[in-house]
Amino acid sequence: MNEQQEREQRGLVIAAKAKLQRSDDGNRWFVPSQTQGCTNTYTVKPDPAKPHCTCPDFAARQLRCKHLYAVEIVTQREFTFDEETQTQTLTETVTVKQTYRQEWTAYNQAQTHEKDRFLSLLAELCKGIEEPIQTFGRPRIPLAEVVFGNTYKVFSTVSGRRFTSDLRDAHAKGYLTRTPHYTSPSRYLENPMLTPFLKQLIEESSLPLQAVESDFAVDSSGFSTCRFVQWVKAKYSDKTLMDRHDWIKVHLMCGVKTNIVTSVEVTEPNANDCPQFAGLVKTTGRNFTMAQVSADKAYLSSDNLQVVADHDAQPFIAFKANSTTSKNHSTIWKRMFHFYSYNQERFMQCYHKRSNVETTFHMIKTKFGDRLRSKTRTAQINEALCKVLAHNLCCLIQSIYELGIEPTFWEEAA
Repeated sequence: MNEQQEREQRGLVIAAKAKLQRSDDGNRWFVPSQTQGCTNTYTVKPDPAKPHCTCPDFAARQLRCKHLYAVEIVTQREFTFDEETQTQTLTETVTVKQTYRQEWTAYNQAQTHEKDRFLSLLAELCKGIEEPIQTFGRPRIPLAEVVFGNTYKVFSTVSGRRFTSDLRDAHAKGYLTRTPHYTSPSRYLENPMLTPFLKQLIEESSLPLQAVESDFAVDSSGFSTCRFVQWVKAKYSDKTLMDRHDWIKVHLMCGVKTNIVTSVEVTEPNANDCPQFAGLVKTTGRNFTMAQVSADKAYLSSDNLQVVADHDAQPFIAFKANSTTSKNHSTIWKRMFHFYSYNQERFMQCYHKRSNVETTFHMIKTKFGDRLRSKTRTAQINEALCKVLAHNLCCLIQSIYELGIEPTFWEEAA
């Protein structure tokens, strides 16, 4: 990338992040400096014949700077020439960022009542866990209370010792039969039997939004652990791994309206994304009527396109630069490839719903942390699933106040 291309890239960043102001006469733009801590604002005149900017870079080079590029990106110009009148017409379109109205009343209600509603919803959800029969040994903590305590601990984001007061409070409110020792929640996370129950609860917690969600998105993201990669591998195979933490990968499918997670899988860090797609779609398809499923090109395959079509939904998976169609490809591949080739604008509008799954991961990591405290692999998987479950309950609480939904769990069992 040469220097001019770098300036164009910086201009793209300015156009995306900064607020550009236009003068009343429309001939000048005021662009803030990109330099951190600098409060300067440069005046840009995007005249096609003689562009000008007051920044030092333009004064020294007399060539387009990043501020001029930013204005050109925000402003789109089209010139049309009329042969009869021999006149040229300038059509100027200013790109305006789309904003969405925030339901502040509902948001404030959800946030101020979140903890109380979280506890009641989590306790109701955990009632559906069947307690395995214990035939020997000391009496164990009920499995429902183990899930309750660990999910509540993830929600609180504090250490086990500091979480003890929350456990006492939950016991006083009747959510727990007794207050466990502060090490108990962490020890129970190492039980592999907990994993299928957590997946079941995540699936069940999404069901109250069946009538709301019809479009879904798939992606994966890593959660860092407290462990570093194996010393032998770092020492003899790849020196750059010396300072890297180990991680696990979470694959999930979510609704694009409420960001509710409908299915989830947890794998090793280097597991491929593509093989996880079918399982996520089938799990969601059991509970939701799907209309569209979007995913990035890492999930592109005929089998993945077909599994979405088998659920009467339309797949919007991005095609690669070298993708083609031939007689060996399936019917759904040919149909979606032609849709992508000849109606690309519509295809990309549907495909870009995929960005909502990035928002879902951002919500989980911002609220509950992007690192896992657990040390063993099984405990790390269960802790990551607790984060997803806590996220789903928070999405439900927001929907209660914004959409008027009152969740009911385990309807069939009731």
